Amino acid sequence: MLPAERKLVCKTVIATLLLLAVAGALGAWLFMMSGFYNISSTSQHLPFVYRFLEKGMHQSVRYHAAKIETPPLDDPQMILRGAALYQRSCVQCHGAPGVAPDGIGMGMQPVPGPLVDADNKWEARELYWIVRHGIKMSGMPAWEYRMSEAQLWETVAFMQQLPRMQPEEYLRMTEHRP
Repeated sequence: MLPAERKLVCKTVIATLLLLAVAGALGAWLFMMSGFYNISSTSQHLPFVYRFLEKGMHQSVRYHAAKIETPPLDDPQMILRGAALYQRSCVQCHGAPGVAPDGIGMGMQPVPGPLVDADNKWEARELYWIVRHGIKMSGMPAWEYRMSEAQLWETVAFMQQLPRMQPEEYLRMTEHRP
């Protein structure tokens, strides 16, 4: 192939890719503006939309939490204080061992995930970031203005215990707590 032909092929490929990118962006914009996609809380996302959003959320949390230093989270009193915070602020949406989420949590879309596998899905610093900053358009609030720094970490310390906790232990840790 001659240099002039190679240049023409490269220009054609670049022009085609640009045209496809513009057409894709225009198509996405037109779809969004149509209002066709149902965003109500009474219907699930399409599977590919859910996977796309879930993957993006995980990547964003990992990126933003990467430099957070995790303090020691194994102090029993810290975990106990975290249990009270979790009972007061999280259980209604996420449930707990032996405790189903309240109606408000079950009415959200996406449904707030149970945290029984939190330590397998998330590192402590990532849980901290989520609790502190929340997740847009998911119903997960940011707690940074309602909890102190210590309380944020206490909540994380407790969430790290949830996967190994039996319902009786959860009840014992949270009974007689406001």
